[in-house]
Amino acid sequence: MRICRTVAEMRAACAELRAEGTLGLVPTMGALHAGHMALVGAAVAGCNRAVASVFVNPTQFENPDDLAKYPADTERDLEMLRAAGVAAVFLPEAAEIYPEGAETIVETTRLANMLHGEVRPGHFRGVATVVTKLFSVVRPDRAYFGKKDYQQLHVVRQLAQDLLLGVEVVAVETVRDADGLALSSRNVRLTEAQRAAAPVLQATLQEAAEALRAGSTVEAVTEQVRARIEAEPLAQLEGFDVVKSGVFVPATGVVVGQGRIGMMMSAAFGPVLLLDQLEVDV
Repeated sequence: MRICRTVAEMRAACAELRAEGTLGLVPTMGALHAGHMALVGAAVAGCNRAVASVFVNPTQFENPDDLAKYPADTERDLEMLRAAGVAAVFLPEAAEIYPEGAETIVETTRLANMLHGEVRPGHFRGVATVVTKLFSVVRPDRAYFGKKDYQQLHVVRQLAQDLLLGVEVVAVETVRDADGLALSSRNVRLTEAQRAAAPVLQATLQEAAEALRAGSTVEAVTEQVRARIEAEPLAQLEGFDVVKSGVFVPATGVVVGQGRIGMMMSAAFGPVLLLDQLEVDV
């Protein structure tokens, strides 16, 4: 497995790998867990060669403290990627991605500034910018993203389409612990009590899905969700949204018979923001 620390090194490695057939990319911020490895497994299985990036992107953090405390274990990450069959890893410093004097940003105008984009202002601009840079360096045929950050997945799909990048964005199902909590690098920052409370996110989404299928309106279910999270003293609801899958526009009223919808939730457990999602057919 080649470890590339500069754009030039990664471009050269990927040019050689593309000659062997389809090339898959898994962008990560490190602190890898089984959720990341599901993405890697999909890339290795679905492409002739697979590469990954490990880069904690500073421009998608609105809270400097959150960035400073983001977990890191680079040697462990590299061992996991090597064992999974990754051909090359891009491991740049921030200055390699954002050189002095860089001015250009990438933003999806509608998707970045709606729903959870309002909860995390500037976050999706940072995501879109770094993903575009990674796509430019690697030039993958396919890129693999988890469904857990549901809006991020749609932002990346939109930018790949709009910028004519020729990258197929592949969605991979969320990996969960036995109690339903979505795996996240941030989970290690939860206290024991917060970790015990955190499965309330998926449980609440499942209850919301049942209510929507039974004919409740999106507005009524939103209040149900708010009350359920407020009943958990360690959690603070930051956002809950229901969207029509595919087109990613807000759903309202009764949704029974409309096909597939996606629900997104974010909640803070102390300083740790957790995300979860659920797609359901109604």
